[in-house]
Amino acid sequence: MDLQKIVTEVIDIAKEGGAFIRQEQSNFNWEKLEFKGSNDLVSYVDRETEKILVGRLSKLVPEAGFITEEGTVAQQSAEMKWIIDPLDGTTNFVHGIPFYSVSIALVSGDVPVLGVVYEVSRDECFYAVQDGKAYCNGEEISVSAAGSLAESVITTGYPHRDFEQLPHYIDALSALMPQTQGMRRLGSAAADLAYVACGRVSCFFESNLNSYDVAAGALIVQQAGGRVTDFQGGNNWLFGREIIAANGVHLDVLEVIRSCWK
Repeated sequence: MDLQKIVTEVIDIAKEGGAFIRQEQSNFNWEKLEFKGSNDLVSYVDRETEKILVGRLSKLVPEAGFITEEGTVAQQSAEMKWIIDPLDGTTNFVHGIPFYSVSIALVSGDVPVLGVVYEVSRDECFYAVQDGKAYCNGEEISVSAAGSLAESVITTGYPHRDFEQLPHYIDALSALMPQTQGMRRLGSAAADLAYVACGRVSCFFESNLNSYDVAAGALIVQQAGGRVTDFQGGNNWLFGREIIAANGVHLDVLEVIRSCWK
């Protein structure tokens, strides 16, 4: 399989989905907004974008199955799978906050081999394939050279619907805020990971995530020279619902997270 050729086509597909999102954002219809759960928004834009992506990707690698956020296609048990979030950052989107993205990954088993994150509002496309370099809009990117928390900005995604872990987040924020140049909550995990990959932030961590939130962005971080683990420093981050992705401060953040999530 020629991943370099495939990723070029996936970039075009992600941008097609992004163009639809951008078009709909200018005249968003609030009457069609739905709630999957408390503070868990979904719109017709999410679903229609997913249909666009699934339709194109199913022709690109016909043998691959799908894991999708909005369930427009049944989850399939194929060895190769597309893992898709059509609109990561829906809450930002519906409120007109410019930070939301299209996330597409191709995985073999439990290992991402291709990842594309298209941040729609800034027209920035981040991408990588296994054993290759990481790029943004055609330019090679790498994680930040910041070697300490004191030089770092860190992003996270604290709870907005399941608050059971809120005390752990408060402990982590209390520990990290005094040691860093700032903490941010941007609202799109896929784009958070892309920002780690290109060096804008040193680390992103979050729990209670799904595979479609992290699959593409985490691969891009890895190919940009970063480290990706779960909260115990292991590799169960794709389906384990927790992730730390960082540059050289990974161990410093991991130590804090371990102490807060005992």
